[in-house]
Amino acid sequence: MGDKANAHPGAAGRAMTAGQPSSVRNVVLVGHSGSGKTTLVEAMALTAGAVKRAGRVEDGGTVSDYDEIEHRRQRSVQLSLVPLEWDGCKINLLDTPGYADFVGELRAGLRAADAALFVVSAAQEADAVAGSCRAVWEECAAVGMPRAIVVTHLDTARVDFDGLTAVLARIFGGDDPDAVLPLYVPVLGAQQPDGHAPATGLVGLLTERIFDYGSGERAELPPDEAQRPLIAAARDRLIEGIIAESEDETLMDRYLGGEEIDLATLVADLEKAVARGSFHPVLAAAPAAPGGRQGLGTVELLDLVTRGFPTPLERRTPAVTTPEGQPRPAVVCDPDGPLVAEVVKTSSDPYVGRLSLVRVFSGTLRPDETVHVSGHGLADRGHEVQDLHEADERVGALSAPFGRQQRQLDACVAGDIACVAKLSRAETGDTLSAKDDPLLMEPWHMPDPLLPLAVRAHGKADEDKLSQGLSRLVAEDPAMRLEQNQDTHQVVLWCLGEAHRDVALERLRSRYGVQVDVVPHKVSLRETFGNRAGGRGRHVKQSGGHGQFAICEIEVEPLPPGSGIEFVDKVVGGAVPRQFIPSVEKGVRAQAARGLLSGYPLVDVRVTLLDGKAHSVDSSDAAFQTAGALALREAAADTRIDLLEPVAAVSVLVPDEYVGTVLSDLSGRRGRVVGTEQAAGGRTLVRADVPEIEIGRYAVELRSLSHGTGRFDRAYARHEPMPPQIAGKVREAAGA
Repeated sequence: MGDKANAHPGAAGRAMTAGQPSSVRNVVLVGHSGSGKTTLVEAMALTAGAVKRAGRVEDGGTVSDYDEIEHRRQRSVQLSLVPLEWDGCKINLLDTPGYADFVGELRAGLRAADAALFVVSAAQEADAVAGSCRAVWEECAAVGMPRAIVVTHLDTARVDFDGLTAVLARIFGGDDPDAVLPLYVPVLGAQQPDGHAPATGLVGLLTERIFDYGSGERAELPPDEAQRPLIAAARDRLIEGIIAESEDETLMDRYLGGEEIDLATLVADLEKAVARGSFHPVLAAAPAAPGGRQGLGTVELLDLVTRGFPTPLERRTPAVTTPEGQPRPAVVCDPDGPLVAEVVKTSSDPYVGRLSLVRVFSGTLRPDETVHVSGHGLADRGHEVQDLHEADERVGALSAPFGRQQRQLDACVAGDIACVAKLSRAETGDTLSAKDDPLLMEPWHMPDPLLPLAVRAHGKADEDKLSQGLSRLVAEDPAMRLEQNQDTHQVVLWCLGEAHRDVALERLRSRYGVQVDVVPHKVSLRETFGNRAGGRGRHVKQSGGHGQFAICEIEVEPLPPGSGIEFVDKVVGGAVPRQFIPSVEKGVRAQAARGLLSGYPLVDVRVTLLDGKAHSVDSSDAAFQTAGALALREAAADTRIDLLEPVAAVSVLVPDEYVGTVLSDLSGRRGRVVGTEQAAGGRTLVRADVPEIEIGRYAVELRSLSHGTGRFDRAYARHEPMPPQIAGKVREAAGA
């Protein structure tokens, strides 16, 4: 694998089309921010001839990071597709952001891909690698997705490659470290003044041949006898690892018996094990030297993708049903089968308009045909899944994205990925199917955004555009959630982190022309009575002509949490006429909704109407509503009013070494630990009840506490009385 002296690069500047699924490879790149994913995509495209150095973005961007926001921030913030051609195959490289705030883009890439390249920088600490990649690795393992590891920055970092591969085997190999082994080891060049020697080539462990990249062009050199003793141990371990994964059960016995296993058998078994997802080779790569075309290891990497990674025909397609939920037979990756495609990303182009990145799982998608769009939102992210929505839409132009360019396509066959223009009703996660045979794919999971961003329009002109701008922002990025909070009357955009938040604000301003002000986020506080109390409401006015007369007496007592407002009528003798009793209740409930001391709604009380007076002429519905409200306010003035705060049930998953830190931090947030339990991979799940007012920024702070390795979810549990000293500060801030 990767031992061909020459390859067949695709031509730059034209759209590549896939004739059959067998010629397609869909590969997602996963890795920590700064690991070099985007640079690696550029190097692979350069090696394949899909992009020329002179054709790069003028301001220093790449074919993958072409968005202005990415240029300003110097990092990827969105999923991008880079198609290239190698050895007769079309390779769709899906470059994902490495920063945790943009994990929604990573999820979209995983949905569209059939295999994954985990990119690891030799300059990164092991903790950073484990924190950013281990959860995704386990997720890929759960569905059997093939994976390989690419080590970058060998040209700049002083690194012990053998030691690094041992660390990678520990992080990713788990119980089977021999399933994570290098295929090549770097050849070091002359030592630099700073003491480190850059990698200039690779030694193939199976063939023992040397591939030199020192000139910027790959050159194959004859076996170096001096290298053989140095790589013998690594070569023996690789061969044993390949044989252990072989479907030929006699191979290991023959090898241990001293038989020399021929190279063709080893390579064939290696390719099968990689495609099966049971063996994960480690490779090394670096960009080409100035003036060069081929970066170190890029030919070997492209060979691995085309020969070791599976075709779409070999991957299981997500289950489908009818829009009504009736099961349908499993979908097969067949260009002549029924159309089943999915929108994995939605974006806006200033010239083309709305663009949908679509993975076709079955059938063939063609321009100008009418398709059925159906969707139920993505899987539950801590709130209710959206209702099913359906529509028929006409497919616009099909294209293959390449940086800022859109290269026109005549069709997109099963297994391939393309951009579809002007699908105005299709959202991320929606299914495209035949108009006369509508289908719906099972949803894919998105993380629950847990960092609140409360916004309001900056000016009058922004008010008119705010709602539309936010709606379009959420439609493009389903990892965001929009909330119109009826209790606090705030517009809240829930994000995954501070970087995610900042990009959202920048897109609102630059893409949709909406200026917003960020305001402090409020939690939904409540009030309740601390003790039983009585009140008298007297509303008597006479100003000549028709007057107002209503008197009522009530008793208020606290109820258990979650009881709401209970109204009881105990009037006897007709002191309050029957037609005005509902008026008293209406006035009480209206005042309870407005709040008493701090302006927060009153809950969990029983209000009993005991007595009152009426006038045959001056009493009215409005008068008794006012009297009921006055009676409730008087009762509140004579007793203690407790401030209730929402409490969230929080589950925190962290490596064992951070459990103590997390427990201490939760205690400082007034949290009550409910329990802990061991989880897989040396991690602990901590369950606690924590006031929501204390965890507004927990999505950011947990990341810092656990060095990016922890994650959490939250759900509303109940309202509880707030400690008096804290309640006093809240009321003071509210002006109560």
